[in-house]
Amino acid sequence: MEILSPKAIAYAEDYQEELEQLLLALCRIPAPSHQEDQRASFCRDWFIQAGGKDTYIDEAKNVVCPWHLTEDKPVVVFMAHTDTVFPDLTPFEPVVTDERISCPGVGDDTANLAVLMLAARYIMQNELPIGCGVLFVANSCEEGLGNLKGSRQLLKDYGSRIRAVISFDGYLEGITHQAVGSHRYRVEIRTPGGHSYASFGKPNAIHLLSELIHTLYQVKIPEGMGYTTYNVGCIEGGTSVNTIAQNASMLYEYRSDDRRGLHFMQQTFEQAVANCREKGIDIRVEKIGERPCSGNPDPGMMEWLEKTAQQVVKNYAGFLPGLGSGSTDCNIPLSMDIPAICPGVVSGGGAHTREEYILRSSLLPGLKVGIALIASFMK
Repeated sequence: MEILSPKAIAYAEDYQEELEQLLLALCRIPAPSHQEDQRASFCRDWFIQAGGKDTYIDEAKNVVCPWHLTEDKPVVVFMAHTDTVFPDLTPFEPVVTDERISCPGVGDDTANLAVLMLAARYIMQNELPIGCGVLFVANSCEEGLGNLKGSRQLLKDYGSRIRAVISFDGYLEGITHQAVGSHRYRVEIRTPGGHSYASFGKPNAIHLLSELIHTLYQVKIPEGMGYTTYNVGCIEGGTSVNTIAQNASMLYEYRSDDRRGLHFMQQTFEQAVANCREKGIDIRVEKIGERPCSGNPDPGMMEWLEKTAQQVVKNYAGFLPGLGSGSTDCNIPLSMDIPAICPGVVSGGGAHTREEYILRSSLLPGLKVGIALIASFMK
């Protein structure tokens, strides 16, 4: 299956340097979740200059570039997220070597975003025929407590018209085709506290929270619940070494690639909280994130998306990527029964660490893959 024309291949080869320079420029623009404003403005101006004259930034800070969009056509979405997992608001300076570009957020998802932008420009400037409307989207809030805000807004605005979603995220070696759902909570326990010696024996919030954590870690997942996990990712509280802690809190999440697993974990967590309250413990729970599992998207369309993406990567990167589950922007369309996949279009490692990097040699095949995935909808 050969999708790209000689003209498209020449474009990818001619603009390797520009792709790398665009990636470096994006890396230097801070973009924590909910604070993507600078990067969004950059992307909007870039898309307009590339030919997307109707590009706009929506209320969720998504950069939306419509192309051939009419009311009578179904819509296909190609997206990549602008936010990074890092909270820094000072610019990063990428480190470039012969083999790598290293920078926090460079692979997740900045390089994928840069590929989307260059691929979208080729499609728009060459006026290729297509049987559907297209949205090229640099979306917000994919990471962490961004809670998929950008994807939710996009599906709210266009959901009934969307035929399929392809989100560029991750690495060339894998394609996410099943959504891992999750619930995330901030849990706080409060007590009167006191002096560690004079008030010894009074309830200690840290002790009570640790007992709750112990209870939650005794949970055994029954069979038939998919792959289900749980984690306490952060704990804090107390005042000093000689104070009975008045407060203690944790961030807790559970995940599953099966709705039954999420439901089971929700029941387990709510029962543990109820048991605390029955003992008179002052426990306060705030849900700070919720990501849905997959629903029931059309299996025929899902198979076509998966096989097409796998074959495109094999053609232009030289290997067949695997299929797997994950938590991505595709959670939202998949939960709404809209076919969606999440292929990566670069290679690298160290995602979510400050040592993150991408391989410079993967940018050219990645751009070819990006163009080919969009072009596959023009058949």
